Amino acid sequence: MNYILEETKFLIKKYHINANKNLGQNFLIDDTVIDTIISSSQINENDLIIEIGPGLGTLTSKLLEKAKKVIAIELDDRMINILQDRFQLYNNFELIHEDILKVNLKQLISDEQQKACQNSNQKYTVKIVANLPYYITTPIIMRLLENKLPIESITVMVQKEVADRLTATPGKQNTGAITYCVFYYCNPAEILLVPNSSFIPSPEVNSEVIKLNIRETPPVKLENEQLFFTIVKASFMQRRKTLLNSLTNSGIAPKEVIRKMLIDLGLNENTRGEKLTIEQFAEISNYLNDLS
Repeated sequence: MNYILEETKFLIKKYHINANKNLGQNFLIDDTVIDTIISSSQINENDLIIEIGPGLGTLTSKLLEKAKKVIAIELDDRMINILQDRFQLYNNFELIHEDILKVNLKQLISDEQQKACQNSNQKYTVKIVANLPYYITTPIIMRLLENKLPIESITVMVQKEVADRLTATPGKQNTGAITYCVFYYCNPAEILLVPNSSFIPSPEVNSEVIKLNIRETPPVKLENEQLFFTIVKASFMQRRKTLLNSLTNSGIAPKEVIRKMLIDLGLNENTRGEKLTIEQFAEISNYLNDLS
């Protein structure tokens, strides 16, 4: 018997709810996937887990068994009562009813660490776990990374196509602007392909569990981090254009400056951004920064 499926059906019937398409909801019913998320997250008794979008609490219940504390952040009004009912007897559960993009996670983590030190004189190891809605995956991932949160890892389930970009090697197949951003902050890894049959209702596409291990130091040295990301994003805004035209059209620098830079760095004038390694983008960024 698939207990998770039966539990999900029971909760749906008891609380008279359906998946909200506008929020990209699909309820996970595959216990193998849940066990894999838990095991790949490497959760232990000193961990603070921040779960984004717990929904019915299927993954939450497993997290609570392993972690020191779980803070679940849920936007959907209908899920709040369910989560409160399910986990009201757990003393290591906290629920925040809010949009994840509006939560000050840095302050939240700081407050939790302060409380942990007062209670046990030992800080948490902080990890993020989530089954992310397809429509808002990229903004959430970038918010987590760009805020430079004091976290160890991010283990998430996302649409397969998005997972391919997030875990790609910069300059190789499936490269996008977000590939370079993720690679700069993380060591990304593919964990498990998740077929659409693992959800109710079944989405049209497959998903994948990935893990982003936060780097202690970036893989390249940048003189101007903001300029680096501006250049990367500009290079992918018009994927069919050459790097020369993309950077010129974006106002990064005059065309003759970009052309001279390409010559000085040994790059072909017809090079496209998607073919560059992160090291080459770093060279471009540092070169242009030195001119300013």
